[in-house]
Amino acid sequence: MYIITFVFALTLSLLVTPLTIKLGRRWGIVDRPAGRRRHQGDISRLGGIALFVSFVGTGLLIFGMSAAGWWPPMGAEDRKLLTGVLLGSIIIFAFGLWDDVFELSPGAQFFAQFLVALVAIFFDIIVERVTLPVVGLTIFPIWITYPLTIFWVVGMINTVNWLDGLDGLAAGVVAIASLLFAVHAYQLGQMIVALFPLALAAACLGFLPFNFHPARVFMGGGSMLLGYAVASLSILAPAKVATALLVLGIPIVDVAWLIIQRWRQRGNPAQSGRDHLHYRLFDLGLGQRQIVGLYYTFCAAFGLMALLIADRFFKLIALAVLGVLTVSLLWWLSRAEQKSD
Repeated sequence: MYIITFVFALTLSLLVTPLTIKLGRRWGIVDRPAGRRRHQGDISRLGGIALFVSFVGTGLLIFGMSAAGWWPPMGAEDRKLLTGVLLGSIIIFAFGLWDDVFELSPGAQFFAQFLVALVAIFFDIIVERVTLPVVGLTIFPIWITYPLTIFWVVGMINTVNWLDGLDGLAAGVVAIASLLFAVHAYQLGQMIVALFPLALAAACLGFLPFNFHPARVFMGGGSMLLGYAVASLSILAPAKVATALLVLGIPIVDVAWLIIQRWRQRGNPAQSGRDHLHYRLFDLGLGQRQIVGLYYTFCAAFGLMALLIADRFFKLIALAVLGVLTVSLLWWLSRAEQKSD
């Protein structure tokens, strides 16, 4: 069951991605070197189609195999939750594809993100039960659960979207996070649920050979698809928030730092720019592959801690250490840039 899921999603991604390269060039839906993009030549930004076809197509396969009785039956609760994952993925992908063609405003993108957050809530994909240090299992009331879920979904979509700045960075980090989610779900006995993050990881891995530096295709609006998939899969009951925070800690802290700094400077927090951590490291002289490799290493290392360390106090300490290291690096880079100016 797990082998079929992984191979099917990987094969779809490997087959469809070259087609998106040709389609992007044929239809003129390409990114040209300018602004924060410093690649060579025109590159298709329709790679999100391959991620969508692979992930959603494999999700439908899982539903079909379970309904046919060839795989373990899907419980009513899991069916509802996973339907929300797929439906939200379809909606956010449609907006992402629209953005690839017409380049939507930040307001329109935020509306789409808010809409799929409501879709998640409708299908009970909510941040309701979490295990906190000291207090243990905590069940939030609705007036906290719903806003927190919207914040989590919208925040994760933007985190992955902003992470998509260097070749192979977003796809690789999401692949690592998804593999860890799959292992975590399997350990919790969520046999069918574990197949979905496994499919997402395979979709990203099939896309990576074409997206790794030097990239031949960009995912474009597909980053919003990945963001929603990661957000929803990480909060399927029981929530895997600690795993998500540790594996995606660096990009999450980077996003929070940027929003605060842009507000302080009276800039637009939603505006794209080259002030992200990965761009700053690139401008410092590190190569794209070096930066991406560092991200992979830290995300995988801290993500594994969430699986291997049972004590939630140690997880909190690891998260605090990761946050302090990332903030310290961002602060040092900001000071260095001010001195150079």
